[in-house]
Amino acid sequence: MFRGSAVMKRLLQAKQILSPERNFHSASVGTKYTSDYKKYLKLPNGEIGSYFHDVPLNLNESEGTVQMVTEVTRWSNAKFEISKEDKYNPIVQDVKNGQVRFVKNLFPFKGYIHNYGAIPQTWEDSTEFSKINGTESLKGDNDPLDCCEIGSELMETGQISTVKVLGSLALIDDGELDWKVIVINVNDTLAPKLNNIRDVDIYFPGLLDSTRTWFRNYKIPDGKPANEFAFDGQYKDKDETIEIIKECYESWKRLESGMVKTQDTPLLDRAGSGVSIEHEEKEPARIPSSIDKWYYL
Repeated sequence: MFRGSAVMKRLLQAKQILSPERNFHSASVGTKYTSDYKKYLKLPNGEIGSYFHDVPLNLNESEGTVQMVTEVTRWSNAKFEISKEDKYNPIVQDVKNGQVRFVKNLFPFKGYIHNYGAIPQTWEDSTEFSKINGTESLKGDNDPLDCCEIGSELMETGQISTVKVLGSLALIDDGELDWKVIVINVNDTLAPKLNNIRDVDIYFPGLLDSTRTWFRNYKIPDGKPANEFAFDGQYKDKDETIEIIKECYESWKRLESGMVKTQDTPLLDRAGSGVSIEHEEKEPARIPSSIDKWYYL
């Protein structure tokens, strides 16, 4: 009886901690731009949680809004992402061949051309196939849905924002379906004027074409082939994109409940165990000067 009461009490505490009205913070350990750097979600009570699982999706269909976790600031190069392999899913810099990754500057762009991040409590199912173009089938990429925020503010790594959903682009990355959801921060001055993907061409002329170009070519300077797109590279509108988000939310619920198991299942540790860490503000490592190079295709 006592054990059950203790569990219920802890669940109620976690629910209060994770209330959307509460403010989230972050706590960093390690040295930025190195493989030991980790930025954790910090809750109002001081314990850490998961950017993947503990930040509410907060889908409002009537307003067309969700929450976004920023991983990469626009115009920067370091490839930060929510980790699936580390407990509590901190934001880390991706590592390949023992080196932290930076995207190249692909003329005329500088680093990432959007505030880039993830939609929490969503998961692109890597165990099920989705029908593409009527005949081809692809599995999801085992990550939260990616999103590209197009407003004027430079958003910080770890920032949590309410964003308006406008549309989406279906990238095929290494044979996996990798949706890119186009959003704008609800606090942006242009947000009231943008209600669907068509409005982006009116107020941000050329941005959608540039977005497609960037995602197609950004790996070429690293010696990889150009990426491809599903649906002939056409953008999905807001309503279709919200359905995609809802599907990926249902996939996340199956993942989080333990109904789905894969060889590389994301870790599912969440707030509620009272784990805390101390923030360590260290001087960032020097970014290699080679990252400033511009590449021409």
